Amino acid sequence: MAVLGIVSLMACGKVSIPTEYTQSSALPAIYPDYVNVTIPVNIAPLTFEADQPADDMVASYTVGDQVIVCGGQMQPELDEWQEMTAKAKGGAITVDVYMSKDGKWTRYKPFNLYVSPDSIDPYISYRLISPSFIAYETLTINQRCLENYDESVIYDNFLCGYEKDGQCINCHHYQNYNPQRMQFHARQFRGGTLVAYDGKMKKVNMKNDSILSAGVYPAWHPWLNLIVYATDKTHQKFHTVDSNKVEVYDMASDIIAYDVENNLVTNLENDTTEFEVFPCWAPDGKTLYYSSGHYIDPDSVASDQKGEISKYRTLKYNLYKKSFDPQTMAFGPRELVFDAAAVGQSAVLPRISPDGKYLLFSSAQFGYFHIWHHDADLWMMDLKSGEVRKVDEWNSPDTESYHSWSSNGRWVIFSSRRDDGSFTRPFIAHFDANGHGSKPFELPSADPDYHRQFMRSYNIPEFMLGPVTIRPQQFADVLKGDAVDVKYVGRLR
Repeated sequence: MAVLGIVSLMACGKVSIPTEYTQSSALPAIYPDYVNVTIPVNIAPLTFEADQPADDMVASYTVGDQVIVCGGQMQPELDEWQEMTAKAKGGAITVDVYMSKDGKWTRYKPFNLYVSPDSIDPYISYRLISPSFIAYETLTINQRCLENYDESVIYDNFLCGYEKDGQCINCHHYQNYNPQRMQFHARQFRGGTLVAYDGKMKKVNMKNDSILSAGVYPAWHPWLNLIVYATDKTHQKFHTVDSNKVEVYDMASDIIAYDVENNLVTNLENDTTEFEVFPCWAPDGKTLYYSSGHYIDPDSVASDQKGEISKYRTLKYNLYKKSFDPQTMAFGPRELVFDAAAVGQSAVLPRISPDGKYLLFSSAQFGYFHIWHHDADLWMMDLKSGEVRKVDEWNSPDTESYHSWSSNGRWVIFSSRRDDGSFTRPFIAHFDANGHGSKPFELPSADPDYHRQFMRSYNIPEFMLGPVTIRPQQFADVLKGDAVDVKYVGRLR
């Protein structure tokens, strides 16, 4: 049936709402999928395009008497969008979509953008890397303002190395969301751990005969100048048939603590039958969480290389914690937090909510490098009740992996391959005071088709309270210099 309507406003150029159309009871197929998502009041404009056969599209965003109308691709102006989200705070923006095919317009069922009064941290940072192992030299650490689309490079691999003198940067991390206290690793050519704090920078050589390797997967204490790392002997294999293209696994792994001011390092766990990884501090700074897998037959690995992968498929990681006294810098014995192996799972990447109530982690059937596992999902533990559940409202049929909490605990950003199974992209989801999550939405872009054309994966998304202001060349100058050697001690104090 044809329905007559009235044009209410023109915006985004000379675009008008169709006056004759057929009404559909279906929701529109759009990309990114922003249908009925909950968004922060300070997020950048959510742009989208048709994700179904259509010759043209017109859509409107409406709050009260304010309407933004666009055609082709929905790309609201920043100032109009900010005015709209402010009006909709605690309520919703209604979106009406019209699509034409063969000269006939169809109006689809309207949907809402629920505008939470909970703001989101203004910045995130991430690595941008090709989804293969042939061009890691192009890797960068970038930062993006979530309140608009501004993006800049924090550090670029090419600044210190190229080709045979290649460098690989990884594991960027901040102390308590503070961009002025940052660290990242550079491997291979001119390698070392770069630590920036209180206006100072240094390159640290963390290799020592008493530890397995330089530190990876950092966890900076909430206020002390103390960083806990994993140390490991990592291997990788490439599958020819398995849909999980790559397997990354450890032959050994421990956790260490590093005193930034005094360049002291010590082992926290040093059991050859346990593979400890992914440390994480509780917000109160008194508990350290981490993952550990018990390797039943470590001696056979070195003598039976053909059996490495098959044996590693039996390795499942559980979640543990250690108490910590900030006054004495002493750690307690490990305690089991979640026996993932008992339910046929392998749990890694523990992250504690800022209020200390919830533990979010990634879980798959085996191993710890879940970004390559299509079955990886997000799980959550209520630390008071001990209840553990899959976060079905955030998971997809494909990979969900690295994740972090916003500083107010109301938002989570995580890595997902739900779009195409190959490229990892950041998704953001609201988390309410009752422990429930909302439908995730993809990181907004000025051009809604941007991610479909962008041939890089986003890796390790981290929230920040502001931008890193150190210039990339300043980081490079420090990395080109000499490293400060750490001193191994039995305990930090």
